[in-house]
Amino acid sequence: MDFLPIILTILGLSLFEIVSSIDNAVINAEVLGTMSARGRRWFLLWGFLFAVICVRGLLPWLIIWATNPALGPIGALTATFSNDPRVTEAIAQSAPILLAGGGTFLVFLFFHWLFLETKNFGLHGEHFFYRNGIWFYAAVSFLLTGIVWFALQENPLMAFGAVVGSTAFFITHGFKQNAERAEEKLLHGNGAHSDLSKILYLEVIDATFSIDGVLGAFAFTLSVPLILIGNGLGAFVLRELTIKNIESVKKYKFLKNGAMYAILALGVIMLADAFGYHVPHWLSPVATFFIIGYFFLKSARALPRTN
Repeated sequence: MDFLPIILTILGLSLFEIVSSIDNAVINAEVLGTMSARGRRWFLLWGFLFAVICVRGLLPWLIIWATNPALGPIGALTATFSNDPRVTEAIAQSAPILLAGGGTFLVFLFFHWLFLETKNFGLHGEHFFYRNGIWFYAAVSFLLTGIVWFALQENPLMAFGAVVGSTAFFITHGFKQNAERAEEKLLHGNGAHSDLSKILYLEVIDATFSIDGVLGAFAFTLSVPLILIGNGLGAFVLRELTIKNIESVKKYKFLKNGAMYAILALGVIMLADAFGYHVPHWLSPVATFFIIGYFFLKSARALPRTN
């Protein structure tokens, strides 16, 4: 890759990581507010290293390795920078399986938000889908059926990848629901909880919420080092916002909408790429910048004016 596409990819990954993890940052800030100063420092330092190295670095590496076992651990790490034609061919053959799974996951995630999650309505039509939330399961079932049907015509493993993506969505969704109940107990329960138990809880939550960002990262690149750098930079900025300015961020009420529409765009890009449509490398970061920028400006215009 040339220098400019690398920078564009890293910036796109960072922005997507920041905006898609705002919910996680809000949970972190609320729980951190109930901890001692020592516990907060421990989480913000060692928790950050765990989140970046073990989750945002290890997970993409394991996914690339699992879809390309012949490359081995080192080959999976350096595959996209290799000039070996065998490595290039292996990545090209396995990419549609990975992209089909990741794209299905992201599109399911968007439809769950559109149909079932409470939100600030930012575009016309969102209220209609929310009012008819009961149709979420029918919509994603028909969608999965269509993806699998067309994938079977291309490559049966692509169909398997799509099913794995849908399975991953429902598993992580269950963890997130459980996390919301656990957060209520931590913040409003009568029982005392140690800083250690809260730190462990936050690490599990961070790992669960980071799956969205990790899978979305494959719409930008299949390079593990670039994913680690971009997502790591985004995670660092998010940690700083958690400490200093999370209340200011929460005032931008349509940022979540921007994150979800960016997730939809990345999911569609991944599915299109999996089915063999040529997708320029710059499209994912540019689409992310444009969508999130639009909803940021929309949020800024909605802020109460001060005299």
